Amino acid sequence: METGKLYYEDCHLARFSARVLRCEEGKEGFRVVLDATAFYPEGGGQPGDTGVLGGVAVLDTREENGEMIHLCRQPLIVGETVEGIIDYDRRFGFMQQHTGEHMVSGILHRRFGLHNTGFHIGAEGVTVDFDGVVPPELLPGIEAEANRGVWRNIPLHIFTPSPEELPGVAYRTKRELPWPVRIVEIPGFDSCACCGVHCAATGEVGLVKLFSSIPFRGGSRMLMACGGLALDILNRAYQQNKLVSQAFSAPMGETGEAAGRMNDLLAQQKYRITALERRIWDGIAEGYRGKGNAVHFEPGLDGTGIRELADRIAASCGGVAAVFSGEEGSYGFCLASREEDLRPLGKRLTQALHGRGGGKPGFQQGTVKASRQEIEAFFRDQPMSCPPESH
Repeated sequence: METGKLYYEDCHLARFSARVLRCEEGKEGFRVVLDATAFYPEGGGQPGDTGVLGGVAVLDTREENGEMIHLCRQPLIVGETVEGIIDYDRRFGFMQQHTGEHMVSGILHRRFGLHNTGFHIGAEGVTVDFDGVVPPELLPGIEAEANRGVWRNIPLHIFTPSPEELPGVAYRTKRELPWPVRIVEIPGFDSCACCGVHCAATGEVGLVKLFSSIPFRGGSRMLMACGGLALDILNRAYQQNKLVSQAFSAPMGETGEAAGRMNDLLAQQKYRITALERRIWDGIAEGYRGKGNAVHFEPGLDGTGIRELADRIAASCGGVAAVFSGEEGSYGFCLASREEDLRPLGKRLTQALHGRGGGKPGFQQGTVKASRQEIEAFFRDQPMSCPPESH
């Protein structure tokens, strides 16, 4: 017995009563089948409804062989009539996304002959895949046309043509479909075969916002949002931009320029700091000139800094340079030499001090889990041609 699909009769129906036909325990919850339901099942990129049935939480809704399976947290009694309440705010948000996507896909199909090949509603927006390129510079115009359609509050026409009528109905589809075919028409925008739940009129979509279009599998992937989801995303972006405006002491419409100026200033400062660091490293290396093997601890260096300082000391000391930087118990290191193969030493170092690393014969870099005292003790015990100095 097929479940009556009340959500097609009234897309805004949030409460209903129905009789429990079957209830079976499954891996994901109790699988409940009703004689009729307003819970929309997962399908076509639109998630299934959640809510309450007879006071029991409905975790998800799916369709299997014409039956609507309500995955419930607890069992319901077969034969009883129960009240169903869908999470309408969640459902209406999905209706806004789905209807807005139809408007955008219809525009792209009419203008460029593109087909929608994928659709997914997520917490941070809707991704829509197309079988052709959608240049990002076209998004503002597409968005403007879609929103003009929203403001006109166009009623949707949703119908299932008879087998005789279907061949004469123009609709967007990726492949030929067997009858029955449910058509969702937005006059002037789109006509598409679709089993989803939509708004009654375009005004309910509220807002269409297109964020990006990037190359994807030979076509394009668009990120968009509609209605309440779009408003939430834009409000969060506004609040973040407000903080940026305050931090840069710049008008909210000029934060991009202010950020660009700050990046230029930081790049200049980074260049000056790097030049000063290298002068300091040259001074440190000069202190080891001609003294042979050297173990040096220098705070605050990243991997690049450790490597550059080790290279300078190795060029000056005439032996092996071992440079360490980090916190007590965890150090990054670099071993450098102009003449020796450091791979055996690097291997002994990482084995003895619980580390990891690697590199070339004259260059070994990695990390160790040891104290400074343990590191210095390791080098005192190593068979090196001359004892290392430590600073």
